[in-house]
Amino acid sequence: MARSAVSVADLLRASSIPALLVAMPVMAQEQPIHLPLVSVTANRVETPAAEVGSAVTIINGAELRQRQTQLVSDVLREVPGVAISRSGGVGSTTQVYLRGSENNQTLVLIDGIEVNDPALGSYFDFAHLLAADIERIEVLRGPQSALYGSDAAGGVINIVTRRGAGQPVVSGAFEAGSYNTYQANASVRGGGERYHFMLGGIDYRTSGISKANEEAGNRENDRYDNQTLFTKFGVSPTEILSFDFVGRYTYFDGEYDDFPASAAADSDDRTRGSYIYGRGQGKLALLDGRWEHILGAAYMESDSNSTGAFDGSNHGEKTKFDYQTNLLFDTPSFANASHTLTFLAEKENETFRSSFTTPRTTREIDSTGFVGMYKIGLFERLFLTGAVRQDQNDRFEDARTYRTTAAYLFPDSDTKLRASWGTGVKNPTMSELYGFTATYQGNPNLQPEESRGWDVGVDQGLLGGKVQVGATYFDQRIDNLIETGATSASNVDGESRIRGIELEVAARPVDRLTLRGSYTYMKTEAPETGEQLTRRPSQMASLNAHYRFADNRTSVNLGVLYNGRRVDNDYSTGFGANASRITLNGYALVNLGAAYKVTDAVEIYGRIENLLDKEYEEVYTYETLGRAGYVGVRATF
Repeated sequence: MARSAVSVADLLRASSIPALLVAMPVMAQEQPIHLPLVSVTANRVETPAAEVGSAVTIINGAELRQRQTQLVSDVLREVPGVAISRSGGVGSTTQVYLRGSENNQTLVLIDGIEVNDPALGSYFDFAHLLAADIERIEVLRGPQSALYGSDAAGGVINIVTRRGAGQPVVSGAFEAGSYNTYQANASVRGGGERYHFMLGGIDYRTSGISKANEEAGNRENDRYDNQTLFTKFGVSPTEILSFDFVGRYTYFDGEYDDFPASAAADSDDRTRGSYIYGRGQGKLALLDGRWEHILGAAYMESDSNSTGAFDGSNHGEKTKFDYQTNLLFDTPSFANASHTLTFLAEKENETFRSSFTTPRTTREIDSTGFVGMYKIGLFERLFLTGAVRQDQNDRFEDARTYRTTAAYLFPDSDTKLRASWGTGVKNPTMSELYGFTATYQGNPNLQPEESRGWDVGVDQGLLGGKVQVGATYFDQRIDNLIETGATSASNVDGESRIRGIELEVAARPVDRLTLRGSYTYMKTEAPETGEQLTRRPSQMASLNAHYRFADNRTSVNLGVLYNGRRVDNDYSTGFGANASRITLNGYALVNLGAAYKVTDAVEIYGRIENLLDKEYEEVYTYETLGRAGYVGVRATF
């Protein structure tokens, strides 16, 4: 996407609190900071959360550090409507299903860069995204193609990294623990009124576990290494003009287990690869900041090279140019109204190259999108948005998508009613169209998947704001769902339906104690058969409690995750429609962590993951981590 028409520095200062919480204690301070919550994803422009009609959850960097989160995918497990499946230990393929949508129907953004991989079925593999430099995550649920295009048919996950501000500081952390795991990270950052900078890196290594299920006799551990470098900097030559750049490079090297027949099994397979992400943009703010112009260019590149049962390589590239303008004005004499007009134009090129196919495949697709959005606020209580997008594609027919939202506030009772409706489109991926192995030929006659969905919800404050509760009912339909078979893909007749409820609660019952919980009930129906969609449990829940004591120098964090039963494919009978189905048991995981500030600059910490040593599967025949312990130290100077 084009970077939202906001000052990111202002955003982070104004919104470093979790969704539904009105306050969060900062480590070095005795008193909580009360700040307004802001979303930059829901409307592509900075919008107070109270005015957002969509279902959105916001997690800030302070929460990640309190939980001692190492992988972004692990904190997403706590978000309503989000199901995660990982094929083995750390570094294994990690897929996200948002409100039951397919994994490639969720758009993932990192600092405004679309990172869905053209060489990977157009989804983003969260296996290689470490959390050390993450400052903010927004999860926007429901069809968002009207704002973000094809990959957002089910929703958007927007990830924002840290940004330098204030006097230059150097920070770092080191931890070690189970499975011969260690991680080191370091960064330097700072900034002033006219500039900001941040540069850092992460080194993560683990001997890992066997990715194939150990109960089936697989005992060979599969190691994984990850080195990530990142930078973000910018300058503002004048008060109305700014230039920003962000870059990220990840190299990974991992051992994997083959899938020779009907189950995963030990092998000497190995995959090495890299990801490059970059974006540059300029912003011009006229009319005292009320007319904004943002011109940007983004680039992502992926490379993977495999040896073992499959020898070959995949390469993906995505280049995007975009222009966004926002006009903000008020009409006090008419309903005390506030108005935001947004127009966006973007041009994208996707390229896919594979040596797994015979002959080798090189394909590319160009697309152009135009977006118009209007937001109006009436009497500071009613907030309405409407958006339309026209996509022109050199491979498919033009597509038009829509979205509308509404939010109404009752300030006296601290109540907010909200609703949204939208349509989405998901174009077939290049691997589905053209194939990705010698035996998988693809289907050039595939048609785009189409989605439509709506939700209604209420957010309620209780006990003078000490408790915030949110409830949402959603209903989503998908037509022309693409099913992958053994040698090709095809559109399935009929409609896939997904509906359910999402609950969120955040509370601060006593000083220094914060609680956050979620629950999702979701019913998914596959087209034609009405069976439950694979790897999407019908029930998911989470609870996180964080308590700080001893003059705020000591803290304890308890996390509980629950996933109900889910179905998966059993390939002993075949692939695609010929695969049989198996039900995986539900499970609950308990994680416990603690931290102690030795000085204002140095903190030691430790955690135990899967405290009860629960055995479970997220993907059939693939292993998961047992009880594991880690200790570490972090410092800022």
